[in-house]
Amino acid sequence: MNQALPKRAQFHHMKDGTQEDWEIIGAEFFEFRGDVCQRIKAHLMLLEGDCGGFAIDRLTHSLQTATLAHKDGKDEEYVVCALLHDIGDTLGPANHADVAAVLLEPYVSEANHWMVKHHAIFQGYYFFHYMGLDRDLRDQFKDHPHYERTLEFIEKYDAPAFDPEAECYELSFFEPMMTRVFKEPKRSLYISDSA
Repeated sequence: MNQALPKRAQFHHMKDGTQEDWEIIGAEFFEFRGDVCQRIKAHLMLLEGDCGGFAIDRLTHSLQTATLAHKDGKDEEYVVCALLHDIGDTLGPANHADVAAVLLEPYVSEANHWMVKHHAIFQGYYFFHYMGLDRDLRDQFKDHPHYERTLEFIEKYDAPAFDPEAECYELSFFEPMMTRVFKEPKRSLYISDSA
């Protein structure tokens, strides 16, 4: 029995694509985008078992950070940002905050995006001086509207979340939040203003 193969674009060079080709690709794109939450979860799981010298692994740290934010009454988007703030550790150990911020940017507010993007500079206050770096690097942002938000994130949720004895919700607790946050991008190159 012959099964029909899925329709595929017929061009071999993008300049040759037709409306029909791009409709096929667009349909596949939206289906692929719809599964982004599961791919993010799978990537987050790569942090399991990686302690990097800390008392707990990076996944537990991420879960603790999100647990603290949730218990403090932060909204779902903020909690998901807390959960994913270090997801870049695997692919971008030299710029992990940037990697996480790029992943979150289409789906979260500008304030939460800025907080995740800059959290590494803010957390550096606790250890940069041990590495011969300026621990006060975050001071360059003192007049930025999201400075206090990011400072609070570090002091209340990120920095305390390295405790092997601390309460930590399971990833399954956060999955519905992730699903809602990643359901639809708020801004993207691939979304027209008329959409």
